[in-house]
Amino acid sequence: MTEAKLIDGKAAAAALRHRVGDGVAGLIARGGPTPGLATVLVGADPASQVYVRSKARLAGELGMASFDFRLDEATSEAALLGVIDELNADNRVHGILVQLPLPAHIDTAQVLMAIDPAKDVDGFHPFNVGRLGTVAPRAPLDFPVPCTPLGVSMLLQDTVGSLGGRNAVVVGRSNLVGRPVAQLLLRADCTVTIAHSRTRDLPAVARTADILVVAIGRPEFVRGDWIRPGAVVIDVGINRVPAADGKTRLVGDVAFDEARRVAGHLTPVPGGVGPMTVACLMFNTLQEARRASGLTFTAAD
Repeated sequence: MTEAKLIDGKAAAAALRHRVGDGVAGLIARGGPTPGLATVLVGADPASQVYVRSKARLAGELGMASFDFRLDEATSEAALLGVIDELNADNRVHGILVQLPLPAHIDTAQVLMAIDPAKDVDGFHPFNVGRLGTVAPRAPLDFPVPCTPLGVSMLLQDTVGSLGGRNAVVVGRSNLVGRPVAQLLLRADCTVTIAHSRTRDLPAVARTADILVVAIGRPEFVRGDWIRPGAVVIDVGINRVPAADGKTRLVGDVAFDEARRVAGHLTPVPGGVGPMTVACLMFNTLQEARRASGLTFTAAD
């Protein structure tokens, strides 16, 4: 039996980073601004510190300006909103990333709402969410799109080519992944079903998919017999589970070994969707700097 071809997210992310680096150099050469990414971290969560450091380091490697703001855990919501106001007004900054989660005393929705939609490189502002929900099929994405869904879309286009007319099932309905992925697939002319843990006969629904995207946050939730033979399976989940040696290991939301015997293409975990998320953040920052420059760019740039 032929095993699924693995979709190499690391290689795709490396190619996108190279493209972004070339785009940054090209923008500056044409007299445009140096793209600037501001990262804001409230508190000292170790995982968040690692994420923010890696994003700032990558921005620098790609020729971007990086602005790093570290705020105390006790920082008030008003003080954080003041920092965001300053970044909104700073012409050197084209992307603002507020690392989540925020401390419990800060209203995350209010903070995300305060970011200038044109600098919302996470794509979480309600204005950008609304634009994604109303964009016409195949219309340009001339606004920030959430990074993980954008990465999923890019991987699918690289793997499948034209998505038009394909049946897509998205398992998971979160605002961060499931819903925006569904909107991007609709834009690409897929017939889309959004399923979730309460969907009746979920395995049967999943088996209708030419493209199955799973983002439900449950380790190895989707089994091999849920998958249509030859389907493209994108596993967005990242779950840490106990390993036989007493340590832990990372698994996705799809039972990988079972899925590999059925699917046509499959993303591994780790090494699938994950690397694309940060690369897409850099891509969004470059795109916002381009739009701020007023210069004209083609889809191939």
